[in-house]
Amino acid sequence: MTYAQAMKELKRVGTAQNRKVYGRHGVTVDMFGVSFANLNVLHKQIGTDHALAVELWDSGNHDARVLATMIADPEQMKSATLDVWVKDLDSYVVTDAFSTMTGKTRYARKKAEKWAKSRSEWIGRAGWSVMCRVAANDGELKDDYFERYLATIESDIHKSKNRVRDAMNMAVINIALRSSKLEKKAVSAAKRIGKVDVDHGQTSCKTPDAIDYIEKTKKYRKNKAARKTVC
Repeated sequence: MTYAQAMKELKRVGTAQNRKVYGRHGVTVDMFGVSFANLNVLHKQIGTDHALAVELWDSGNHDARVLATMIADPEQMKSATLDVWVKDLDSYVVTDAFSTMTGKTRYARKKAEKWAKSRSEWIGRAGWSVMCRVAANDGELKDDYFERYLATIESDIHKSKNRVRDAMNMAVINIALRSSKLEKKAVSAAKRIGKVDVDHGQTSCKTPDAIDYIEKTKKYRKNKAARKTVC
């Protein structure tokens, strides 16, 4: 699929209703209003096309950029490109899509460490969102690596920017799920942190209670494992 074809298709499937929905979620840049269901359809049609991903990102269009994160090749992604793209982030919607893609690259740990220190709301959120993926997927790291980040979260979360607080809260959850030792430390940290206030704008979204979410995820994983055993 060419760039022109991709943009034409994005425009065709975009709707005014979805533009309103994304608007309520903080998207203010140029967009067609393409649902994630349709983005997933396009992703399946295109597969991986890194060159097209770069073109789509450079368009500045919200929907095109989200699609770019889906079809980009993590193996071809360059560190310098990630540092350019992260500066373009302008809402939590595209930030989270970008973070998911970054978490699949060889630079995930490096970028999480760097971006989490940023004073920019979106770069900071990207850093902590990528850290969630590092916690979930990087089996080489020892517990003490994440203990340092739990201390940072506990110290800084309430004075961090709005959407950064949300990502930090999710990092506590993902770190807790790595090991029983980290779970105890994360739960203790969450108790001291207390309620995490995040303004979700004109949406019904809520910031999860870290301790409750950890327990629910553990139960879900246990039940899932039990079903596999029975089968």
